[in-house]
Amino acid sequence: MVRRIIQIDENKCNGCGACAAACHEGAIGMVAGKAKLLRDDYCDGLGDCLPTCPTGAITFVEREAAAYDEAAVKANMKKAPMPGGCPGTRSRSIQREPIPEAPQKQEELQSRLRQWPVQIKLVPARAPYFENANLLIAADCTAYAYANFHEEFIRNRITLVGCPKLDEGDYAEKLTEIIKNNDIKSVTIVRMEVPCCGGLESAAKRALQASGKFIPWQVVTISTDGKILD
Repeated sequence: MVRRIIQIDENKCNGCGACAAACHEGAIGMVAGKAKLLRDDYCDGLGDCLPTCPTGAITFVEREAAAYDEAAVKANMKKAPMPGGCPGTRSRSIQREPIPEAPQKQEELQSRLRQWPVQIKLVPARAPYFENANLLIAADCTAYAYANFHEEFIRNRITLVGCPKLDEGDYAEKLTEIIKNNDIKSVTIVRMEVPCCGGLESAAKRALQASGKFIPWQVVTISTDGKILD
């Protein structure tokens, strides 16, 4: 039968795995670091995966394809691990300890993340979510050190994270490309008070200068005991 079904352009795919995680039918898997439609009859044609792709690698096409098989999908999802994760990793079952009940009500806790991926090395230089965006450039540790990080920093911003001490290379070139090629409204740099975080701040400042644009920016420093320093 001819029906609507997704199509993945492997040349555009950056291997982030966001589409595989978003597909509730298990139709998409990661093969050799690229997203792949595993079976036509697992794809319902609704396209939950489309908005999660940061590079626009997924589109709809009308073509000859097997009919969507809901029973086969349910049987597969019972035996298969949930897709997703970082490129090159393998899913496995983990026995977890019960999580203590938090003081807040569960409905009050929610992620403010607006896009995926977030790692500076993985994020594309051009993406729709960068247009007219308030950009957050944060050191990895800041989200763990500062308790209200989602509400005060991630909320209403596009988030980029990295660790200048552990990651190879300099972020300045990638950040320059992002700022230069997109309509960025503002830049907030959040770093830890430790010296190694100076590399992230320096790269962001050099990127702002190299972009040739006048964009409002600020630096926020978090202490190792989770406080904002003046």
